[in-house]
Amino acid sequence: MTVVRRPRPVSARHVPRPPCRRCSGIALDMGSARTRAWLAGRGTVLDVPTVTFPGNGALHPIQRGTIVDTPGTARMLDRLLGPRLPRFGRPLVVVTAPVLDGLAFRTEARTAVEILRPRAVLTVPGARAVALAAGADHARPLLVVDIGAHLTEVVLLAGGAVTDARRTALGTGDLADGTAPGQLTEAVVDMVTAMLRQDRTSLTRAALRRGVLLAGGGALRPDVTQDLPDRLGCPVQPVPSPHTAAVRGAACLLASAHHHPSVTDTV
Repeated sequence: MTVVRRPRPVSARHVPRPPCRRCSGIALDMGSARTRAWLAGRGTVLDVPTVTFPGNGALHPIQRGTIVDTPGTARMLDRLLGPRLPRFGRPLVVVTAPVLDGLAFRTEARTAVEILRPRAVLTVPGARAVALAAGADHARPLLVVDIGAHLTEVVLLAGGAVTDARRTALGTGDLADGTAPGQLTEAVVDMVTAMLRQDRTSLTRAALRRGVLLAGGGALRPDVTQDLPDRLGCPVQPVPSPHTAAVRGAACLLASAHHHPSVTDTV
């Protein structure tokens, strides 16, 4: 007698969900000086000035982490991304946002992104996106310093979530207007010092022992960053391609959402 063995059923939890190949997606990092976008399926980062042209001149719709001209931001996105999107289908959009005052930014960003007819819009704190791009271990506290063109943030992450943050309306774009590199360095040191003084836990000290993760265009400026290790008393590690780290981290989140479409059900 021949015994026929039936294959054992495979548990659904062990079957990886295939990516949504019909889904288009966009990762966005909109700064006051540069806007960077990553389009799913292309693997390239668009990097353009954050400007709009309502008339004869150029205007800056985003200033120091604040969207001051929502319609202008929408026009910029339409000009940059509209021709590159599939004619049919609605993209999933992931947008990075400043940690502090992020609610106002997220609200205006969602309004501006409507020009792209998104299927859903996810937002992620810029510091968390940087950590994702760096492949950082979220099990331990992490301090992220993001030095942009007109905004610098110091953010403490624990378990991948923001537990403390500081910001200053200074960046590398101010160096041409008389701000000395040392002033920007001093601002970072002051924010970290304030974070240490107000931390009633050991998270900030643990993060400093681990070392600081450095991102933003300022990470490419030795005149700003060379003194940080000595001033902070800890290692300072720039992420690879620090000026595009935030948008690449948003792209990681976009890829995860495409593998798990249910993530967007509650957005």
